Amino acid sequence: MPRTLINSLLRGVQAGSNFTAPAGYHRGMAVLSRRFSRRLLLASALLPARLLASDGKSQKGQSFEPEIDRYPDEATELQVYRMTDPSFSSTLPSPDNRIISRNSATLLFASNRSGLPQAFRMNLKTGEMEQVTDRKDVDGASLNLLPDGRSFAYFAAKTLYLVNLGNLRERAVYTVPEGWELRPGLHVSNDGASAIFIESRGENCRVRNISLAQGTARTVLETPFVITDVIERLQRPQILYRQPDKALWLAHANGQENAALKLARGVIGPAHWSPDGKTLLYLNYPEEPGQLNAIREYTPESQTDRLVAKTSQYVAFSPNRDTSVFVGSSRNAASPAILIMLRVTRRELTLCEHRASRAETVAPLFAPDSQRIYFQSDRHGMPAIYALHVERLVERIEDAE
Repeated sequence: MPRTLINSLLRGVQAGSNFTAPAGYHRGMAVLSRRFSRRLLLASALLPARLLASDGKSQKGQSFEPEIDRYPDEATELQVYRMTDPSFSSTLPSPDNRIISRNSATLLFASNRSGLPQAFRMNLKTGEMEQVTDRKDVDGASLNLLPDGRSFAYFAAKTLYLVNLGNLRERAVYTVPEGWELRPGLHVSNDGASAIFIESRGENCRVRNISLAQGTARTVLETPFVITDVIERLQRPQILYRQPDKALWLAHANGQENAALKLARGVIGPAHWSPDGKTLLYLNYPEEPGQLNAIREYTPESQTDRLVAKTSQYVAFSPNRDTSVFVGSSRNAASPAILIMLRVTRRELTLCEHRASRAETVAPLFAPDSQRIYFQSDRHGMPAIYALHVERLVERIEDAE
């Protein structure tokens, strides 16, 4: 039996059964009636820190108390955990970045709670947070944990940094040359040895590969058009990148055999490699009015493209580690929901409403063990990070990387 949603359990959850949070979560819970006074206290505590930042003193290493609130979703009555205070902006990096440790205990995210946007790590058992960068122009979308979880890479301005999470010491690895601009995003290789990203000059772009140990750089390929979202193909020496609103391209790691993929007609949404790298899962937005957005699967070697499932108008989605279950955010105005879908039956279950102003920014993703789902929304003010417990719905993946 695949890792599944159990039908009888689904019926029980839909009837209104609630999740039970680990004991550590309750340390961060605040009674809603006291929330306003707590925000005032937190704001007053942060004021000196912001003044210190203006004096040029580092706030790296500063800890923050848990801010977790939970509430029953109005549509499903399932418990939703708001992990960060919406009076600050807190956002998740790109869904294809490694941002949750392999033991599903630590989350890397960006927040402006100390003034300027910085990187933070959160203990997902207690909700406690620590600021782990202190630089101007931190690119929150670029945050990437290395596979061992002991360090992470990020861009600030035009410089790539590597940070040791044990002592928060960092070193500059590479700086974008004069005359070139850094495109948003960063992807660390599956072995943690290198990083790839995009530089542009006018309409021309190039994919760069940087050794994280030596800082040596090489150009993988160049294009005469704007490109985005470069990621490596898992288990294969290839890279995937996007030509916005037109195509996904696949090339060898040396830049050879660079070609657009022959995908289904329509607009191409988010795309993710399967864990074995054999297939590419992506969202397809059909050209025909009234048709449903669909998850499709493309196999590069055979150049075959097939339907996996039609969706409740997903505009963002992610698979769990064995691609047996998908989580998606719907753009349906009447029901702006977070849903999970069992691949084998194509059955959907609504977990909660996200109510984000832009559904494509919700960026839902599974923890490596498939027991939690994280997403972001601005439904309560500034963008905040939310969590759902799905251990009663999705089987744990014990050997998660």
